[in-house]
Amino acid sequence: MHGRNTLPWQNTRDPYRVWLSEIMLQQTQVSTVRDYYGRFLQRFPAVGDLAAAQPDEVMALWSGLGYYSRARNMHRCAQEVVAFHQGQFPTSAEQLQTLPGIGPSTAAAIASFCFSERVAILDGNVKRVLTRVLAFSGDLAHGPQERRLLGIATCLLPTHDLTEMMPCYTQGLMDLGATICTLRKPQCAVCPVQNLCQGFADGEPEKYPVKTKKLKRSAQTLALLWAQRPDGSVWLERRPTSGIWGGLYCLPVFESQDALKAFLPKHLHTRMESLKPFKHVLTHKDLHLCPVMAGFSITEDMPPRASGVSEPVPAGAWFALDAWPNLGLPAPIRKLFQNESA
Repeated sequence: MHGRNTLPWQNTRDPYRVWLSEIMLQQTQVSTVRDYYGRFLQRFPAVGDLAAAQPDEVMALWSGLGYYSRARNMHRCAQEVVAFHQGQFPTSAEQLQTLPGIGPSTAAAIASFCFSERVAILDGNVKRVLTRVLAFSGDLAHGPQERRLLGIATCLLPTHDLTEMMPCYTQGLMDLGATICTLRKPQCAVCPVQNLCQGFADGEPEKYPVKTKKLKRSAQTLALLWAQRPDGSVWLERRPTSGIWGGLYCLPVFESQDALKAFLPKHLHTRMESLKPFKHVLTHKDLHLCPVMAGFSITEDMPPRASGVSEPVPAGAWFALDAWPNLGLPAPIRKLFQNESA
């Protein structure tokens, strides 16, 4: 028996559950998604529950998964399903792509698994399997080559008994790429399609897929202002929807510690304490974060954000100690609070 059979989002044809898992699994490891998936279903067991939720509650549950635009689009999508589709997901990949945050691959997964539509999914695992089996040498960094692969993948889809075959075929390809036909050191010796694989026959399966465009990693240093009052309340600002940590509550961010210090009134400089810097790794960037704690009196408020920042930041508020755990916070900020509170 090949493939995975114990993942919590498998063995279901509920489009809500399949959609939720597909959104969460985008650029995120299965091991990370498991717990988030369970918590979301516990709090939002149906699409109507998610649609009716407050944005802050959705972002709080999502906190730590990254790529926060996914959560915002997911919430909007649930609201549109309820408002315009009577709470039922569309049944075709074409219709599904009209919803926020659902691209071709996610739409194909939902349509194939839940409605047995004869449509090809091209996630990373499937691309790897197909390009190796076919010795497909087209550069997938270029749109025409990816579209050519999609055309071939569509031709290879089952043509009969689609109700059963489409979910099985799609899941089989995805599992093959996730467990056997891996990016490095594929387990060709136990692969069930070894005799069909041209990449294996040529002795170069790891040559595929071909994708020349590479994103360069970068690094950025940011200062974080941890403003705290004697009662333990902290000042948090909601980040702009675009850019890093979009839409989340966060400590005020500055381009440097000098900019942070220049922002604060001089009488607060004697109440500043630099905390231990730490690194937070994003997909294509390393963030070097330098938190600075500043003690505010119970009557002092945060100065207006007029300088020292790289982008406009909406007004924030003071949050009590028992409030921030329920907010949508960036993972490094939540970790910082937890470590300092321990």
